[in-house]
Amino acid sequence: MIEAHAKDEALFCPAEGAIALVRARSVSDVQETLRFAHAHRLPVVPQGARTGISGGANAVPGSILLNVSGMDRILEVNQAERTVRVEPGVINQDLKNHVAQFGLAYPPDPGSVAISSIGGNIATNAGGLCCVKYGVTRDYVRSMTVVLADGTLAHLGAETAKGVAGLDLRGLFIGSEGTLGVLVEAVLRLVPALGEPLTAVAVFPDERSGLATVADYMATGANPRMLEFLDGKTLTMLNDFGGFGLDDGAGGMLLMQADPVPGQAETIMGAFTEVAERNGAIDVAYSDDPADSEALVTARRMAQPSYEHYAQRHGGGQLLDDVCLPRAAMAEFYDRVAQLRDESGLMITVIAHAGDGNTHPSVFFNAADPQETAKAEDVFEQIMEIGLSLGGTITGEHGVGYLKRDWLARELDEGTSQLHRAIKAAVDPLGILNPEKMFASLG
Repeated sequence: MIEAHAKDEALFCPAEGAIALVRARSVSDVQETLRFAHAHRLPVVPQGARTGISGGANAVPGSILLNVSGMDRILEVNQAERTVRVEPGVINQDLKNHVAQFGLAYPPDPGSVAISSIGGNIATNAGGLCCVKYGVTRDYVRSMTVVLADGTLAHLGAETAKGVAGLDLRGLFIGSEGTLGVLVEAVLRLVPALGEPLTAVAVFPDERSGLATVADYMATGANPRMLEFLDGKTLTMLNDFGGFGLDDGAGGMLLMQADPVPGQAETIMGAFTEVAERNGAIDVAYSDDPADSEALVTARRMAQPSYEHYAQRHGGGQLLDDVCLPRAAMAEFYDRVAQLRDESGLMITVIAHAGDGNTHPSVFFNAADPQETAKAEDVFEQIMEIGLSLGGTITGEHGVGYLKRDWLARELDEGTSQLHRAIKAAVDPLGILNPEKMFASLG
């Protein structure tokens, strides 16, 4: 049982040596576990659904695995305040379905929406398909309750719409990947239910044209709900996997959605069409039919399953990267990734939450071939180096975990690294919370 809970979905990350598994069902379970661990100086690895791909939930030697996925209750919907109180194990899609009954919506929409938990989303500050307009997880956390390393309970943030009493410790803990405390409850902001969107698809002869369209379109002041990019190789893999009928002869595709404005549908879609055609689009089509929208978004969400299907037939290896860039740099980023593909001989695909510059290159390889595996790891590293050189960051939403811990030290300057070290030492002086991950290479 311990071994079955010892890792997330990441490759090339150790996950050995856990000595116990605690499946928490209550706040007191979490507190007692941390009090025991603190007294005996035992490392604790907080976990939820374990859908991450950076090794953040992986076991470390001598650790207690503290799994909170069983804390999965939706405790209260407050319609007057437009908030919902939840435990960390609630699945994102289940939360969306629940609040929809009240005419409300929870916008953060990661690709793993159907399987990832709110606790994990907060731990990595997850983004997703709709964050170009509606923001990321951080923008929806009003307050949170965490258990600190010694078992102390702390309530961070205010449940009111405004609150500046003290430092923003809530913001500090969001995205901290279980290194500062264990989330046991959160109050999340909701918005009125979102209307059915207008949906457009533009196909391009090459990837660069599609990505150049993104920067030009956003520069017009457009405010789409969604702006997703899929390269030509992804379109082919999707059709092979699910017969989606996408134009797999195209070099790339943009999927754009906009919130409807009465009487403005033609204007909104015309503006997108004009920019896309100016950048060489082969075809642009749009619709206000919810069925069309659902089919296209479903195809986009199936990109990762199609990758897994492809990997299974081509050696089993896939490394999924998460480099976020300035929008204007995405076209050059793709050019340099394509050059890596040509030089390495490995299959590399790129999908992106393009509206906010968050790219997801995938490197495929034969996991049974040590030389090809080493080549894939090197290409993965080079992709992150390219991202940093273009003014980007090593992770937009998947987190640092174990996989990118060395790269965090490369991205942060010395002053910022010092702040990280000081905060970690102050909050977790024994260093028992999720060690050997995010902070490990900061000195």
